[in-house]
Formats: sequence, structure tokens, C-alpha cells
Amino acid sequence: MTARSTAGPAIRVRGLEKSYKDLSVLRGVDFDVDRGGVFALLGSNGAGKTTVVKILSTLLKADAGTAGVNGFDVAAQPAKVRDSISLTGQFAAVDEILTGRENLVLVARLRHLRDPGAVADDLLARFSLTDAGGRKVATYSGGMRRRLDIAMSLIGDPPIIFLDEPTTGLDPQARIEVWRTVKELTENGTTVLLTTQYLDEAEQLADRIAILHRGRIIVDGTLDELKRLLPPATVEYVEKQPSLEDVFLALVGDDGTDKERS
Repeated sequence: MTARSTAGPAIRVRGLEKSYKDLSVLRGVDFDVDRGGVFALLGSNGAGKTTVVKILSTLLKADAGTAGVNGFDVAAQPAKVRDSISLTGQFAAVDEILTGRENLVLVARLRHLRDPGAVADDLLARFSLTDAGGRKVATYSGGMRRRLDIAMSLIGDPPIIFLDEPTTGLDPQARIEVWRTVKELTENGTTVLLTTQYLDEAEQLADRIAILHRGRIIVDGTLDELKRLLPPATVEYVEKQPSLEDVFLALVGDDGTDKERS
């Protein structure tokens, strides 16, 4: 059963610190995540994004600072935090031997939900996997596996979902499938904290973006607010060189018929 939410932001982080021996990973991280929408935590490899997610999901203890998820303190109320969230890691946690539907039914049974079959069928339809529901997951494409993985994370209707670099290793088409899935989550009122190192992913999905660099949040705002941090663009004349597309169309023509050349 999902823990009852309280007023305030979905996630609140203040002064979060974490070190591994002599390596300081988080050095005073602060941010708030409003309810609903997508909050992107953007940073390069090793910036500490996964460490933040592990602390927020109660998998790791912070050295200092406080963090609240759904109104519950991650250190003092870990069970209530876990009841409020779902975590999807960088690699799909699905059983390839089972079918897509069997994966969903299994998780629904583990969560002690009524009518696991109906829960599974509803999620298969919601994620456009009904036709593939009876197939073994081993036959799924990367995008389908990730969609199934996210569908499994929604069982029990958690109000907050952590997606830790969900498109790592996916081809462009599979990435677009995942992006579409994330947008659908927010349309249903789910709060998503997304970690990513892909600039275009944050630009496509996020309502707010925080950049984590060297253990600190160096900027936090909407895409428009972040763009205003740069000087206004200047317009200059630059001679345009023909692209391969220009050459192709000039030789072949828009309708695919060869143009005669003198």
C-alpha cells in the first residue's frame, strides 16, 4: 500500500553530503521537486547522480544533510519512503524467461494486490504492449523491455518514480519510446525524478533541470530560465555551404527523377 502523502514538495534535499573514503561525491546538495512533472538531474558520469537517487530511495545513507520524499524523512522513516516510490535503474530488471504479462503478474502478487491479472492487462494496454504480452521478454526489443520495466515500477501506483539514466545503451528509436512513456506518466500525475547525462533528454522531458557538478547543484530552473543565463544570441551573416541533402536533391530532384546535367 502506498504511504499517504503530506503537503509540500514531492522531494526536498538540503545539505546532502556523501564520501567514499577520500572521494567526496556530494558536497552539500540542495533542491526541491514539485509534485507532478519531470525533474531532471543532469550531470556527467561520476557527478553523483546515482548516489543522490540511492540516498533518496533509502539504499544508501548520507554522511550529512537531510532528505524528504513524499513528506517522509529518508533516514527516520525509510519504510514510508519505500512505500511512496519506485526505482528503475540503468538496466531493465525484467525476467527474460517469463512473458511480459507474467512479469507484471509476478510483481502484482508480490505487492499483494487484488486481481494481479487485471493489473497486468491494464498496464500492458497502457504501455502498448498488449500484443507482446504473451511473448517471452527475451524476444523484446530494448525499448519494449524498458517500457515493461517502467510498467512494473508503476504497480501499486507509487506517487514518485526515480528513473536513473533510463535510456542508457538504447538506440534512438528505443529512446523515443521511453521518452513517450515518461511523458505519459506525468500526464497521470506521477512525479518523476530523472537522472541523465544526455542534454537532449533533459530538454525534451524536464519541467525543471538541476545541473549537478563536482558534488553540488550549480544551477536549478526551467529550460527557459537556464537559457537566459547566457548572453543574447547575435545574428551574423554566415555563408551556407551545401549539405549532402542539397546535393542529392539538386541531382535527383524532389520527386526522385534524375535532372539532366549539361
